[in-house]
Amino acid sequence: MVRLLGIDPGLRFTGWGLIDVDGNLLKHVADGVIATDASVAVPGRLKILHDALMALLTLHAPAEAAVEETYVNRNGAATLKLGYARGVALLTPALAGVPITEYAAKTVKLAVVGTGGAEKEQVAMMVRRLLPGATIGRADASDALAVAICHAHHRSSRLAWSIARSAG
Repeated sequence: MVRLLGIDPGLRFTGWGLIDVDGNLLKHVADGVIATDASVAVPGRLKILHDALMALLTLHAPAEAAVEETYVNRNGAATLKLGYARGVALLTPALAGVPITEYAAKTVKLAVVGTGGAEKEQVAMMVRRLLPGATIGRADASDALAVAICHAHHRSSRLAWSIARSAG
């Protein structure tokens, strides 16, 4: 069994989700959202994000982490702030020695829903189906669990391919 942490980065809300994976079985462990106050300067908000992620890593000890890649939108300032949060989301597990994989939003949606153009509601519904009993609050937490599920699927495919390659 392996524990995976999914992170959906954002400066205002960063979603996180933890799952345990045993073969093809997925089990919900925990999820939540790290919220920062917009009245706090960006460096302070990044520190809050870092400290909260480090606490999660210490408490839950995931073996691997996965982070959703940033999409670029028309608002350059918003994209830059998202990039700051994403940098913290990548750096914090790395500082803790946890391997990190990155996934595009379309890849996550394709792995969880079956189409890269899925709406947030479709993703949330499938996350609840794949993780029975999970009571997920905000969409950010659902998105983070979707990142973890995506990583579980891609991880198992890579492991199977690696085993087949070494056997052949």
